[in-house]
Amino acid sequence: MTAIHLAERTVTVNGKPIFYAEAGTGPAVVMLHGGGPGASGVSNYSRNIDALAQHYRVIVPDMPGYGRSVKGVDQSDPFGYLADMIRGLHDELALDTAHLVGNSYGGAAALRLALDTPHRVGKLVLMGPGGIGTTKGLPTAGLNSLLGYYGGDGPTRDKLEAFIRAHLVYDGASIPDELIDRRYEASIDPEVVANPPLRRPSGPMALRTLWRMDLTRDSRLKKLQTPTLILWGRDDKVNKPSGGPALLNAMPNAELVMTSHTGHWMQWERAGLFNELVTEFLSTESVFGL
Repeated sequence: MTAIHLAERTVTVNGKPIFYAEAGTGPAVVMLHGGGPGASGVSNYSRNIDALAQHYRVIVPDMPGYGRSVKGVDQSDPFGYLADMIRGLHDELALDTAHLVGNSYGGAAALRLALDTPHRVGKLVLMGPGGIGTTKGLPTAGLNSLLGYYGGDGPTRDKLEAFIRAHLVYDGASIPDELIDRRYEASIDPEVVANPPLRRPSGPMALRTLWRMDLTRDSRLKKLQTPTLILWGRDDKVNKPSGGPALLNAMPNAELVMTSHTGHWMQWERAGLFNELVTEFLSTESVFGL
């Protein structure tokens, strides 16, 4: 496969900078990364951009709070804020509609954007999305590790390595030390430490925020006609794999693919399968029939 040129730009959305990388031509596909410490768009989709850019105009932003984009997130309605900012990015790029691909935190943002403005979304691909049944049962060990990263004694490389190797992927040994080093350096940006984008809701409005972040409680979900491909690792230790069937049963136009020996980072661990499934699903001749 020929390497794709990756252009980097920053635009202003609602008075705030949003960085994005772009490659390829064709229908627009916006890829939203997860909310782990030190995450960024290009790093999270490093094994997918070239493959998808052979067929699509691939746009990979750093989500608000991460990478080279504005720091801070509205903690009263995180998913709504992220959806507004990504919709604003679409406006700046003159995208009337785009396909959305979202992992975890980015999956929740993509789904919320589709719920708020379905006419702006072509198709959805959601990999282990956040916001699915979050008010039901106890948090997973992986989610506790993620939400506790900036707590206690603060961020450390050991804490980040433990989260990534033990919770983010199925085979922790497959993650190179260099990836952890890069993410740790990004995670200790003073602006991020002072205002972590992903944290446990607190204060008098915490319960309302938690309720708002559980997208399975949104009555619009059962009416959302957007064709949706749900991908979930059977061994996901961050967002419960039971969320896959729950989301499938809640959405009228969805398909679900679950894979064994796969954790929360399917696009990295099973990159070849992920690239094939997403390319086929987004094409007009999708085998999924959507």
